[in-house]
Amino acid sequence: MKVIFLTGSHTRHSYIAWRLHKANLLSGLLVEEREEFVPSPHAGLKEVDHHNFVRHFKDRSESEERFLSTPESDSIRGIPVLRVTMEELNSDKVKEWIQKQNPDVVLSYGVHKINKNILDILPKYAWNIHGGLSPWYRGNITMFWPFYFLQPNFAGMTVHHLTAQLDGGPIVHHSVPELVRGDGIHDVASRAVIQVAEDLIQILILLQDGKEINGQPQKNSGKLFTGVDWKPQHLRLVYNHFDNDIVDRFLDGEFGVQEPPLIKAF
Repeated sequence: MKVIFLTGSHTRHSYIAWRLHKANLLSGLLVEEREEFVPSPHAGLKEVDHHNFVRHFKDRSESEERFLSTPESDSIRGIPVLRVTMEELNSDKVKEWIQKQNPDVVLSYGVHKINKNILDILPKYAWNIHGGLSPWYRGNITMFWPFYFLQPNFAGMTVHHLTAQLDGGPIVHHSVPELVRGDGIHDVASRAVIQVAEDLIQILILLQDGKEINGQPQKNSGKLFTGVDWKPQHLRLVYNHFDNDIVDRFLDGEFGVQEPPLIKAF
């Protein structure tokens, strides 16, 4: 079974590629060069928002380095690798590269939207890994919003069919990490990446063994968050009001419990 992975260049993306390769489940890798991982604060922010912005993205970088960095000695070798820019993602070059690999499974995570000219050549099993639990948290920054709405147990990942509708394809699998006391917002997000990598390995092995894996249509459209929904001022709730201890307060029962009805492939 040939699996190719279309992914970004950040640590979280490289971790899943590394994990699939280590499990002998990766036959080709396309890497889209992404933007700088630690952005600069916007001009004109109040001191509190400037401080929170710097803290938030610094903590994110440190958490992903701690949880998701992979050893240099274990770098991916022996498979075709294509590196592209955002502008090249939907190009004929990429289309021809995918066709040349002749994959049985295509996975995507951390790349920009894939256009119809690429979608049309993908195999039956073409899945996106979405950082967020669909349909409740779709779109952008979807690992932040569960914390803002005091639902850290809704912080997870969705494997769904790749379609033209953003994060709207039939759901194959929901993956959620264990909530560990003492974890902050970025630790939960990092654990979610680790968990979805392990879940994907199990799903791909089932496919390899001949099991049919079908998705379930998303019946509820949920909320599609866009980049403009998020403002640095939203960080005040996480850091100034709760001091990034939302997980502990949730585990203590402070917010009540509403469990998401999860879809599982195994």
